[in-house]
Formats: sequence, structure tokens, C-alpha cells
Amino acid sequence: MTTPRRAPEVLLRRYWEDPDTPVVTAGLSALSLGYRGALRIRDLMYRWKLLRTGRLPCAVVSVGNLTLGGSGKTPTVELAVRTLQELGAVPAVVSRGYGRVTRGVHVVAERDGVRADARTAGDEPLLLAERLPGVAVVVGENRYEAGRVAVERLGATALVLDDGFQHRTLAKDLEILVVQGRAPWGNARVFPRGMLREPLAGLARAHAVVVTNPAGAGSVEAVTAMVRRFNPTAAVLAASYHHQDAVETQSGRRVPVAELAGRRLMAFAGLGSPQGFADTLDAVGIRRVALAEFPDHHWFTPADLRELAQDARTTGAQGLITTEKDWVRLRDLPPPPLPLWILPVRLVLESGQDIWQRLLAGVLSPAPLGRPCS
Repeated sequence: MTTPRRAPEVLLRRYWEDPDTPVVTAGLSALSLGYRGALRIRDLMYRWKLLRTGRLPCAVVSVGNLTLGGSGKTPTVELAVRTLQELGAVPAVVSRGYGRVTRGVHVVAERDGVRADARTAGDEPLLLAERLPGVAVVVGENRYEAGRVAVERLGATALVLDDGFQHRTLAKDLEILVVQGRAPWGNARVFPRGMLREPLAGLARAHAVVVTNPAGAGSVEAVTAMVRRFNPTAAVLAASYHHQDAVETQSGRRVPVAELAGRRLMAFAGLGSPQGFADTLDAVGIRRVALAEFPDHHWFTPADLRELAQDARTTGAQGLITTEKDWVRLRDLPPPPLPLWILPVRLVLESGQDIWQRLLAGVLSPAPLGRPCS
């Protein structure tokens, strides 16, 4: 079997970290120029009104990033929704639903429960729906149309866009950019030469930058310095992942992470940046004997689990461990022959809590950041 760990996405990610073939580098650089050109044309089409941006009668908060996955968008969306609720709003999550098998606008969750499965919704929207009971979640390629459903049918008074920084069909009032603290810009090259979705000049559009899991104060300072090159006013905040009890999937048993410390476990993840998950495991003392990387949003198969179990036995691992997001995409499969653990995490602001509250309260006022006063 050709394993997903040899998939083009995984190989490209590894090449960004260690480019060793000049011909390949030159080819990726040429493609990157073409990609930049396409971004420029798209921007001009919006400026010349050939493509339209719609506005809805509610506050719109966008959470996104400049890189391809792995920065912490989903837990930041959750944090934004909970804050808006505390401020008295009725928020809904609007997402594209990457990886789903459906097209068009679909309601994933309403106030009275979840209405879709992972294949219909996509992994991240379903995970958010389960983490945020009672909150409407809507998916759709066109965020304006999906947002209109959330407002007109589901009663939302505020929208939080999951992965919305590059999206233009819906006008936004607050742009929150999420940056991975340990490798904020990857190799600082634009796709496909690197992991940037757009040039770093895009930092100019952000109202706030959340640095997730920084390695220390130096990491936040370095991100702040880069932000200030393009944006003199954006707030820069720091946040970290706080783990919750680990869950053994077959029994549903929850145990403090400390009980897993010292166990030999094989980690696997289909994320934009699987190394971030590995760093989290290392930080809590889990003996990670190996890390199997899969493409972002990878839909696991029974063969994948069998191969992972075989690799785990070869390395002397006592079980497997993965993320909540990955569990959404594999929980309907037959269980592997080894214990499988998931490690839930939540994002907690370590600095700038007052700024965060003020920014989100501001979008609920009559003249939010993104709207001119009438």
C-alpha cells in the first residue's frame, strides 16, 4: 500500500523544511510567481467591482491565517464564539467545510443540536458544533450565502468566519490573524515554494494577531516585529494550548494526562502542521516513540489504522495517540488493535485578554471596526 505519509502534500511540506534539489526549487519558485499573479488579479477584480463583496446586517468576525494550516484557527474560533456569547450576542460559525463531500450551503448545527456528520460538514465544522452546543454552524463555499442562512433562518446576531482571512464575498468587521508561535511564516515563501497563502504584506489587513504556543517571549517579540513592518496598529496577543483529560476512545474513559506520562505511545496526525501536536505531547511528558504525518484533513481508512498499529508494535509503543480533529475523521472506523487515545486541548489567552474583549465588544457596537460610521 502507498501510505498517505508519502502523499504529495506531506513530501512538499518536508521539502519546504529541507530543500535539497535546485531544479525542484526553481520549478516551485516559478509556480509561486504564477500564484502571486493570480492573487493580484483576484485583488484587482474586487477593487474594480468585477467581483462583489456583500454585507449582512450583523457583526462579522473573521479568524484566519497566512499559512497553510496548523496555526490554531479552530480553537481561536471557539474562543471568539464564547467571548461573543459572554457579551450578549447570538453567534454562529460560518465555514467552507473543507474536505466535505457535499456542495452548497448546509446547516451543520442549530440551537437544538447537530444536524450533520463529518462527511457532510467537514471535520472542523463538526468539531466546533460538538464543542459549542447550542451554537449554529453553517458551511458553504460562498460565505455570504452561508452567513445569510445563519442570520435569516437561525437567528444569529454575529458571525464568526472559520478560515476567513483570504475570503472576500462577505464584508468583515474584525480580522483576527492566527500565527503559530514556533514557525510563524514557515520558510517565508509563498505557495508552492513555501507555506504562505499570500505575501506577508497581507498582515496589513489584520486588526489583531494571536500568536499560539510561542516558545517564549522572544517568539512573540519576533512576530510583533514582523507585524509592525506592515501594520502599525494591530494588537498582538499570545495564547497557549491547555490540555484537558485524555480520552481512551474504545471505553470513553477519561484520565489526567499525567497518567499517560511515561507511556510509550505512537502519535499520528493529519494536520497542516503535525509537529505542533508532537510538541504538545512532548510538553506534557508523553513518551512519543514516533510521529506519523498524514495530509491535512486526511480521511483515515481501516488500512491506515492497521498499518499504524503495526508500526506502533515495531517501535515498542503501548498505544496510539491523536488529536480531536483527527478523531472526527476516524471514529466511525473499526477500532485499532491497540489502545487509541485522544488529547483534547483548549486555547487560553496568556496576554491581551482586555484587548481581546474590547475588540470583540467593538464589533457589536453601532460602528464596528470594519464599517464606516453612517
